[in-house]
Amino acid sequence: MTSAASIRTRARSVTGADGTVAFATLLIFTLFAGDFWRDLISWPGYFVLAFALVVTSIVLLARLRPAFNWRRTPRMLVLFLLLATASIAWSFYPGASALGVLAQWVTTAAAAFVALCLDWPQLLRALANAFRWILGLSLVFELIVSLFVRQPILPFWAPFPPGKQPAAFYWSRDLLFHGGQIQGIQGNSNLLAMVSLLALIVFGIQLADRTVRRGTGITWIVIAALMLALTRSSTVIVALLFTAVVLGFALWTRRAGPEHRRPVYLTAAALVVVGAVLAVVFAARIPTLLGKSEDLTGRLGIWDQVIALAQQRPVFGWGWVSYWAPWVKPFDGLAVRSGVQYLQAHNAWLDVWLQLGIVGLVVFILLVLSTLKRTWFLAVDRPRLGVADDQPYRALTLLPLLVLAAFLAQSVAESRLLIEAGWLLLVVFSVKTKQTAP
Repeated sequence: MTSAASIRTRARSVTGADGTVAFATLLIFTLFAGDFWRDLISWPGYFVLAFALVVTSIVLLARLRPAFNWRRTPRMLVLFLLLATASIAWSFYPGASALGVLAQWVTTAAAAFVALCLDWPQLLRALANAFRWILGLSLVFELIVSLFVRQPILPFWAPFPPGKQPAAFYWSRDLLFHGGQIQGIQGNSNLLAMVSLLALIVFGIQLADRTVRRGTGITWIVIAALMLALTRSSTVIVALLFTAVVLGFALWTRRAGPEHRRPVYLTAAALVVVGAVLAVVFAARIPTLLGKSEDLTGRLGIWDQVIALAQQRPVFGWGWVSYWAPWVKPFDGLAVRSGVQYLQAHNAWLDVWLQLGIVGLVVFILLVLSTLKRTWFLAVDRPRLGVADDQPYRALTLLPLLVLAAFLAQSVAESRLLIEAGWLLLVVFSVKTKQTAP
C-alpha cells in the first residue's frame, strides 16, 4: 500500500511538473510571438489571452508556493521597477505611462512564475518547446502562402485602405521561394531571426547535454539555421557572431581553470578595445558590410530624434511607457519611415534614457551588468555539490549567458530587451541566478 501510494504521489508530481512546463511554453510562445496572436485574433482577443495568462501565472505561483529567499531579491530589478512606476508622477503623458507601467509589471509577474516555478532543465525544455512551435508554424505558414495563396497577405483584423501597403504591414510577403526575407508567424523577419538564433543556442545545449535524441536535436538545429538564413537579418547575424565570441571565451575560461584566467580576461579586454577602434574607423563602411542603407535603415535618424528629446529631460526622462504610445506627444509622428510609424528607439539604452533619464539608465545598466556577472560565473565555474570542486561542466549552465549575450547584441539596434520576451528573460535570469544554480 505504501509503495502504491508513493507511486501515485510521484505520478501526480510528474504530471504537475509537465503541466507547469506546458503552461510556461505557452507563456514564452506568446511573449515571443505576440504579433502572431494580434494578427490572428485581433488586439482585443490578444488582451483577453494576455489577461488569462497573467492570472494563471499568479494563481500557479500562489498554489505552488516555490521557495524564495527575499534576501536574494535582485535589488537593481526592484529599483528599476519602482523608478518606472514612480515616473508616472512626472510623466509628460501620465495615462500612457500608467499603461506602460502596468505592462511592465504584468510581464514581470509572468517572469516571476517562470523563474521560481521551473528549475533550469524545465526552463530549457519550455524554451525549446516554444521555439519549435514558432519555427515549425512559421515554416508551414510561409509554405502555405507560397504554395496556395501566392501573394502577400495582411493581418486578418487590421483595417487597411485599398491598394498596396508598406512592406512592414504585411504578415507574409510571399518570399519563401524568392530567397527571403521571410517573416513567419510573427510577421517580422528580425523577430523570427532572433527566435532562430535563440533556438540554435537552446537546441545546441540540449544536444550537448544529451537531453534529446541526436537525430531530433540535429534536425531542429538545421531548421533553426535554415530559418535564420531565410530571414537575412543583419542585426541578428551580428548578434550571432557576438554570441559565438562570448561562447568561445566562456569555453576558454572553463579550460583555463580559476587560477589561470587572467590571460583570458586580458585578451577579452584587448578585443573590446580593438573592436571599438575598428567600429569608429570604419563606421562609414559598416552599413555596406551589413547590407544596410547609410542611415542603417532609418535608425540613425531615429536615434538623433531620441537623443534630442532625451536632452530636454536628461535626469529623470519623459516617463516610462514601454512601447511608444502613438496617440500622445512626443511619440505621435516621431519615427515615421516609408509610411510606417515605429514605436521604439531601435536601441534599448537610448529608450531607457529617453523614458527614465540618466538615473534610469544607470539603474538599468547596473541591472544588466549584475545579471551578466552572475550568468558569466554560472557558465565558467564548475557546479558545486560539496566542498570539492570536481563536478563536470554542463552545457546547461551556458544558457543564461548566451541568451543574454544575444539580447545585448540585439539591444544596440532594437529595444526588445525592454518589452515582452526580452524583459521576461532578463527578469528570469536576474531572479534565477540570484536564487538558484542549475
